[in-house]
Amino acid sequence: MTTEAIQTDLTEETEARSRPSAWSRLSQNLSARIGGGLLLLIALIGLFASFLTTLDPTEINPSNRLKSPGHEASIRDDEGKKHKVTAHMGTDSLGRDIYSRVVYGSRISLVVGIAVALISVLAGTLIGLVAGYFRWVDAIVMRIMDGLMAIPAILLAISLVSLSGASLFAVIFAISIPEIPRVVRLVRSIVLTIREEPYVEAAISVGTPTPKILWRHVLPNTISPLIVQGTFICGSAILLEAILSFLGVGIPPETPTWGNIMAEGRDFFQIHPHAIFFPAIFLSLTVLAINMLGDGMRDTLDPRMDRNI
Repeated sequence: MTTEAIQTDLTEETEARSRPSAWSRLSQNLSARIGGGLLLLIALIGLFASFLTTLDPTEINPSNRLKSPGHEASIRDDEGKKHKVTAHMGTDSLGRDIYSRVVYGSRISLVVGIAVALISVLAGTLIGLVAGYFRWVDAIVMRIMDGLMAIPAILLAISLVSLSGASLFAVIFAISIPEIPRVVRLVRSIVLTIREEPYVEAAISVGTPTPKILWRHVLPNTISPLIVQGTFICGSAILLEAILSFLGVGIPPETPTWGNIMAEGRDFFQIHPHAIFFPAIFLSLTVLAINMLGDGMRDTLDPRMDRNI
């Protein structure tokens, strides 16, 4: 090896060591920091909902129905004594505390978003790897995926929930099905590019088993795009769950979710806008935070989006 080649290798190694890590670049991205901070705050609100509220979100109190934000409601404890508590966001048409329902509703929304993202990414990755690597499978699988993508996600979700019944697991399953084809097409496109690379062809030529090639050489190249895609699926799933609940075909009405709260308050919106305003603000902030985090991760993990190039 010549002296120039050695110096070139040393220079490249020095640049690789001095290059900031992905986590460092992500922490310096303003969009990712704002989105991640908002999302962490909402997650903490849902995690500590029982400590942040004093009223049962499902407790019905007709004497306190449709009260304005800041109203002091009278409740009885287990011993029958009356206590004054403040309804920070007012009450709904059944006298339930909107603040408690909004706080507890964040749990359902985040569980649905994370569960749908995980199911869609895992199932879509497996199908996309097989479809992209085996041509005969690709012809069959992608026609099925095209058929699913031709149906609007909301209509497909409504149909699946109607067939399986309204429950948390049914809603997660119904929202996951329309999202899987998008992941499949993403992974398939990456696999079609990677399988033509020289190191993959070399692995095939020496008799490396196909599962090992997919695991060691193909799958690592899909991780960064899948992380970004997963954040957008999470935000879309939260929004779709709220739409299903608002239409009355999602999670049962007695369960506090942002969509259910808005559905119950729409009849009184002109007189009591707080019944919809507060859950809508939380829903908007959550989806915005996830999308901002996804944008920041895309700018950080995808070298084609690097502004320095």
